[in-house]
Parts: sequence; C-alpha cells; structure tokens
Amino acid sequence: MSRPALPDDTELRDRVRGLDLDSKIRLLTGAGLWKLPAEPRLGLSAVTMSDGPQGVRGTGDDPAETGLLAPAPSALAAAWDADLAERLGELFAVEARRKGVDVVLAPVVNLQRTPVAGRHFEYFSEDPLLTGTLAAAVVRGLQSRGVGACLKHFVANDSETDRTQYRARLDERTLREVYLAPFEQVLAEAEPWSVMAAYSGLDDGIEWAPMTENARLLREVLKGEFAFAGPVVSDWAATRSTVASAAGGLDLVMPGPDGPWGDALAAAVRAGEVDEQVIDDKVVRLLRLARHVGRLDEPEPAPVSSEPAPEEFRLLREVAARGTVLLRNETDLLPLSPDGIGSVALIGPNAVGPYLQGGGSAFVPAVRTVSYEEGLRAALPEDVRLTVHRGGDARLRLPYASAALLADPDSGAAGVRADHLDAEGNRIGGEVRDTGDWTTYEDFAPETRRVLLRTVLTLTEPGTHRLEFGCAGRFGVSVDGEEILAGDDDRGVELVLESSHNHPPQWGIDVEVGPEGRRLALALDLTVVEAGGYGRFVTAQVRHAPPGPTPYEEIAEAAAAAQAADVAIVVVGTNEEVESEGWDRTGLELPGHQNDLVRKVIAANPRTIVVVNAGAPVLLPWADEAPVLLWAWLPGQEAGHALADVLLGRTEPSGRLPWTLPARAQDVPVPDARPRDGIVDYTEGVHVGHRAWDRDGLAPAFPFGHGLGWTRWTYESVTLSPTPVSAASLTSPAGGDGLDLTVALANTGPRAGREVVQVYLEPPRDGTDRPVRLLAGFATVQAAPGARVTAEVCVPARVFRIWDSEASQWRTPPGRYRLHVGRSSRDPHLTAEVTVDDGRLYPAV
Repeated sequence: MSRPALPDDTELRDRVRGLDLDSKIRLLTGAGLWKLPAEPRLGLSAVTMSDGPQGVRGTGDDPAETGLLAPAPSALAAAWDADLAERLGELFAVEARRKGVDVVLAPVVNLQRTPVAGRHFEYFSEDPLLTGTLAAAVVRGLQSRGVGACLKHFVANDSETDRTQYRARLDERTLREVYLAPFEQVLAEAEPWSVMAAYSGLDDGIEWAPMTENARLLREVLKGEFAFAGPVVSDWAATRSTVASAAGGLDLVMPGPDGPWGDALAAAVRAGEVDEQVIDDKVVRLLRLARHVGRLDEPEPAPVSSEPAPEEFRLLREVAARGTVLLRNETDLLPLSPDGIGSVALIGPNAVGPYLQGGGSAFVPAVRTVSYEEGLRAALPEDVRLTVHRGGDARLRLPYASAALLADPDSGAAGVRADHLDAEGNRIGGEVRDTGDWTTYEDFAPETRRVLLRTVLTLTEPGTHRLEFGCAGRFGVSVDGEEILAGDDDRGVELVLESSHNHPPQWGIDVEVGPEGRRLALALDLTVVEAGGYGRFVTAQVRHAPPGPTPYEEIAEAAAAAQAADVAIVVVGTNEEVESEGWDRTGLELPGHQNDLVRKVIAANPRTIVVVNAGAPVLLPWADEAPVLLWAWLPGQEAGHALADVLLGRTEPSGRLPWTLPARAQDVPVPDARPRDGIVDYTEGVHVGHRAWDRDGLAPAFPFGHGLGWTRWTYESVTLSPTPVSAASLTSPAGGDGLDLTVALANTGPRAGREVVQVYLEPPRDGTDRPVRLLAGFATVQAAPGARVTAEVCVPARVFRIWDSEASQWRTPPGRYRLHVGRSSRDPHLTAEVTVDDGRLYPAV
C-alpha cells in the first residue's frame, strides 16, 4: 500500500482566507441533523449526510420514504469477496443520489471483539485484514459514483454499553496491529473522503482523551502518518468541549446548529487559545469533501430514477444468497429437488417474522420485503403444499396493542387520542391514531410541553391478558384513573444515544377478563423530551397479549407438522430486542424456547433443514444433531428469494464465517462488553477473535472461515513469487508490497462451485507474544465440476510486522514463517515457508 499524496489546495486556501472568522466557524457545525452549512461566497452548497451501513437511510424529511435494504455487513463479509462488496458500494451510491445524499456514514470498520457486542451485525468481521479488505471495497464502490464514504468509528469503539462514556484501555501494540489496522488499510487502499471520531475515549498508555479530543491519534496518526486529507466528523452529539476538540483534530461537529463550537470557538480563537490557521485547515478539509461530492462550484447533481431497477433487487438477492454459510450438510439433503417433494413445513418464530436488519441508526424502511414464506411459495412448484408454524414466540416484549381493541374515549372512534398541552396544561392541538406504538412521536407544535395519550382498551376473550407499557423521559401511566407507573428521567440527547427513546424498559400488569369482557381506560401523560439536534419528542408503547397457547403447545403442533411433511425447514434466530445499536447482549443463547423447538422438529423428521437468522453468534447446542445447518444472517429485503435460491440450488451458499462460532459460552475469549469503573480493558491484546481460540487451544462449534458449499475441492500445490520483499516494504507505515502466492486446486465434486482460498501466517516461536496464526490473505475462485483453477493470493508485507512500542516503529522479526493454505483457520491443506533475513523477506528453500 502506498500513501496517498496530500492535495495541493492553494486555491481553496485562498478562498478560505477571504472569509471572516465567524463565517468560517459557522461552517464547522452542522446546519441541522444531516446537512452541513452552505456558503455562497465559497461556491459551497450544502452537503447532505445519511446513515448507511445496511442501506442509505435518508434524512427523514419525508416520513414515508423507503429505500433498498441490503444484507447486514456481517452477511456481506461472509461472501469474502471484495468485488461483490465494491458492487454493493456502487449500489449504495446510486441509492444515495436517489435520496439527495452526498455522504454515507459507512462503512463501519470496528472489530467484532466480543460476540455480545450490540452492533456486531454492523461490523464486518473479527479479523482486521478481512475487515479492511472488504471495507476498502465498499468505499471504492461508493466513491467511484461520486458519493462520499465516512469511515467509522475511529477508533476502538467496539461495544455499546456506556459507549458515550467508557474509556478503551489497550496497549500501543494492540492498537496499532489490531484496531488501527483496518482504518490504515482502508485509508491507503481506498482514500475515504471523511472519517468519524467515536463517542468513546481511549487510553493506550501514552495519552488518555475522548476520541473527539485525541490530538495524538487524530492529528499525528490519522492526519499525519496516514495522510488523511478529509474532515474528521464527530459522531452525533459526541463533542463535549470547545478548545480541546478544536485543537485535537476534530473538524466538524454534528449535529447542529447548536453545539460547543460556534461563538465559544470564535472567542477561543480571538483569545489565542486556538490558532486561526487551525480553523482554516478545517474549512479546507470540508471544501475538499464538498468538491469530491459535487457540492463546490458545481450544479445540482443529475437526477436519478426514483424507482429501484430490477438489477438492484437482484444484487441484494445475490449478496444474501452468496453470503449464506452452509455449516453442515450431513445427508446431502441440499440442494432440494422439487421432484418427489409433496409438502414442506416452514417452522419457527423467524420463519413467521424474519429478522431482516439490526436496530439503531442502520435501520432502513424497506421499499419491499420478501418473507421466507413468500420466497419459498414463489420458488416451489404449485403442487407442493407449504404450511407455516411459529412454534412459539421468541420475543420477550409483547406485540403492540391491536387497533381493533382501542377506542378514542371522546368520540368512540377507533384509536388513541393524543392531546398536545402547553406549559400551563392548555390543549393546543392533537390527533387520533390507531396504534399502541408511539415510539418517537414528534408531530406537535413547538410550544407543546406535554402529550396526553388516552384510549379505552376493550378485552373480550376470557382469561388472563397481559399489558405492558414502555415510556422514556418523564411520564405517568394510569389505568382506570390509578397511576401504576411513573418516570422522572429529565435527560435529553442521552436518551437517544442509549436508545431509551426507541427501546424503553417495559413494565406490565396481568388483567383478568371474565365472560362479560372488560374495558380499561388508559392514560399516558408524557413530558416532551428536549434532545437538541435530535429534535423534540415523546415515546410511549402500549403492548398486549391475549390468552393463548403455551410455547410448548406451539412446539408440539410444529413437530406434528414436521412429521407430516416431506421436508421441514426450521428458521430460528434473534430479533430486534436482541441485536441493536444502543445496548450489548448479556448472553449468547437463542431467545425463547427455540432450542427445544429445533430438537423436537429434528426428532420428528430426519429431513430437517435448520436455518439461523442472526447477525451475531448464538449458541447452538443441537448443532451436531442437525442434518443440514445454514447461517442466513440478517439478510435484508430479499430474504425469502435468497433462501429459496439456496435451498433449491439456484445459488450456491458459498459463504464462510467471518467470525468464530462458539460451542460453549465459557470458551468465549471476551464474554462481555461491560465497562469496569468506566474502563473497557482489552486484556486479550493482539489475540482477537480466532487468534484467541488458537492461543487457548479451544475447539469452537465452527471455526473462523468455515463453510462447505455444494461441491468438494482438492488443493494441489502452492508456489511463491520468487522476488524477495524489500526491507522498505517491511518497515513502511503502509506495509509496502507483499508476496504473491499461486494456489492450484480442483473441483472434484459433482457441481460447479465457488471456493474461498484462505492463507494463514504462522510466525516463528521466538518468544514474542504473537498469534499462533493470523489471516494473511484470501481469494475467491470458481470452477466447473472436474475443472482445475488457480487462485492468486497476495500476502501483504504488513502481516509479517509487529509494532515495537519502545522504538515507536514497525519491525519484522527475523526467522522462518509458515504460510498455511486451506479452507478455514482450522483446515490447512498446503504449506509454504518464508524466511525473513537481513530485513528482507524470501521464499524459503
């Protein structure tokens, strides 16, 4: 990797010098939640940003706006294919222009340090090299179409618990070799046009500071060593200081228009606390970004078709299908042949309600969704009978109260009445809506201080009903005039940052209903939350569950359906309560009674296919019992079509695990993400993910890189390029060049297939604490049955080096290194040896 040259921006700097100080500083805080300020005197139009790891969310200006919902980043990573990732980046760019977006806040290059991390699904991998390679491809795709990428979250912001407060403590070597590594790689290979500074702070033994103020990492490393030329953007509401953040290397405070800069920063410059040249540099960086995305001296970008094209849907379908990992296929049941199949039982809570995307800022209102039932029904012959059975509910939270049960107490019409009240309690507006879901309700006038929700809930079915309420901020909940729940949280933006506004704690009561039925008057008195750049809102949820069958009754019904069917397909997994931005998981178990469901179905029908619909690892205690086991990720809008393509053999599930799947919770190297006394201590050092499993000699359920596909492969030979790698490459900041491996292999199975050739580096055992093996390169190849193919794999020089903390530089220890070529981190087939001597790297003889 070569370092990008910093641009010559003399003309831009001349423009900036013509602005007065206050005008320059005005450009350094957002004009709103998503837009940056315009400045006609500079030829600068407003730049628009949007969330985007799983699609382009948009700005929310149109509440009815939808968009393309892609598979989660971990699903894309499972394809291990940079070309596919680049194509998806190009699609994101088209979608961004469709929504008037110039910069997409993606990709996320934090690592899956622990499997319980709330945003695990939003990260690519537990491995730095795989993460960096795929993220660079997404950036190239985005920016090739003139839409900027914003690389995030710089750096070591790898979990959600107290994410705005905690300090990540890790040594300098771990920081350099593991957590900075994917950022460094993407910056060198793809030159992203912006970078986002994380919420959290960092303590690497040299300096402690919040990332928005970390001068050593932002100014010296990111902008200095890594030669990053664009703006460093704060995560939303992450900036808490004026002078420290401005001097520390932050360039743009988001969101706006308020924040800690503005007049306070102007005063600091005039007082000599911040040099005005620092301000000028920030504005120039923003102008570079604007120039890249066509917002500097440019007309409005050409309009893009408002409707997605068929090929866009096909690409999302391809990513979801190719990323699917075939973990087991013991009976050769897959791919299914429709001949001889008269009936299929589709079973499981995620079969009924697929989990398509993770919660939080990545959420995209999809233009369409294809359920597993819809996908299978469209793919199977018409004469095949398809039945669907939930097999028990996996959600801890109840469904929202049905509109059919709710009535406006004033008019008697269906729905919930909202009265908007001013500071004195006077009604100044209102509306009636037909739902118990009032999450982030903000449709009220600026003078509104409280929102009073009132409805009459009519229950007719005899038995025990369950009611649950969830509110955020300051509130009171009354049932038949008696207050049963109250809250006094007067925080503002903090509620948004910890997701309390859309995932409030639930509190419930049981309601006994006799044959005559029962009517309950519900009132929820909500104080408006003042959340700065996130606006003003209230949150309330009314949930209800009627009497119904127990989970075990549903499981028995599902098992009976499986026994009667020719094939049973069980879809289990997580849901929006489990995987989301804003909180981390407390364990790895499947929610609800899904393990019991799987075992009962397998016992009922030996032709059972188990599909896991989850973005992050879950424990599968029955994995060895499943005849067929597929991991289908959070697959996005084309879920049903993609699964049908895999099951019926139209697309090979050529995915490989981008992380390690544990067999037991006690084996997980980093089992939780909780800060201790405000510190998240990275005690595992450089042994992240599969490296820790190798260090500890533990057997996972399935190792990093594992996946089967439809066919069999024979690895025949490996040869190394004869040219030695220079000493300069081994010590350069970017890692320099590398070794080229040529791997010959043959498809010895019955079907055409795609293979991911993986190369792992085994360093010499010289006393230095290094991974037993680390991913050093990979390539994807295709071949017809019986055909031979060669894979060209580049092993970059940087994988041989380690960071010398005492000398503050890279070095490559001498000795003999082994390169293992195979199908996963635990399945080597070929070995080559390399020698490092005299500062150079040679193929061993």
